[in-house]
Amino acid sequence: MHSFVSLLTSDLSKIVLIAGAMALVAVIELAIPHRPRDRAHRDHLAPNLALMVMTIASNTVLNVALVLVLLFIQQNGFGLLASLALPAWLDTLLVVAFLDFAFYFAHVAMHHVPALWRFHRVHHSDAALDVTTTIRQHPLEGLIRYGFTATAAIAIGASPQAFAVYRVVSLLNALLEHANLRIGARVDRALSWVVVTPNMHRVHHSRAARETNRN
Repeated sequence: MHSFVSLLTSDLSKIVLIAGAMALVAVIELAIPHRPRDRAHRDHLAPNLALMVMTIASNTVLNVALVLVLLFIQQNGFGLLASLALPAWLDTLLVVAFLDFAFYFAHVAMHHVPALWRFHRVHHSDAALDVTTTIRQHPLEGLIRYGFTATAAIAIGASPQAFAVYRVVSLLNALLEHANLRIGARVDRALSWVVVTPNMHRVHHSRAARETNRN
């Protein structure tokens, strides 16, 4: 019971962190917007926030369940990483990279498998891209994406701590890449070597299939 409460408290802390980061990005968007706010931004706010609440609620339950499984794996020395006995920093780095690849694989599948695209197109249907677009997704898309991530985490025996780092880093970058921010070309070019920038990701939300399916 104590472990369950600790996990739930930790997850709620992450929700507060993400909500705070989202609010901060929203304020910056008002100061330096790439596209001035218009009716499309006002119209998408309610549905985007509703979908965000549903996704966060389902992910909270899934996070607790998965972390309990990862704790069991860690305590019993199962998984590939347990056998390697790596330093904590390198273990975390490998987990973040591997889970990010699993998330990427899920995203590619969403674009190329028609049955999955039916769910993912809810995300791409947003007429005005901004920070609220980040978690605008069909509830079933969230479950499918989580399935890919959970399978990868269990397969390598990711520690709960490394998994938590991945979730936070992934979400913070997602907030950035969808943000309606005006960023200079030189700065954007430099940042795009490290993270997916708003300008880079804006191409992915193009209405042209050759762009949205390749970037």
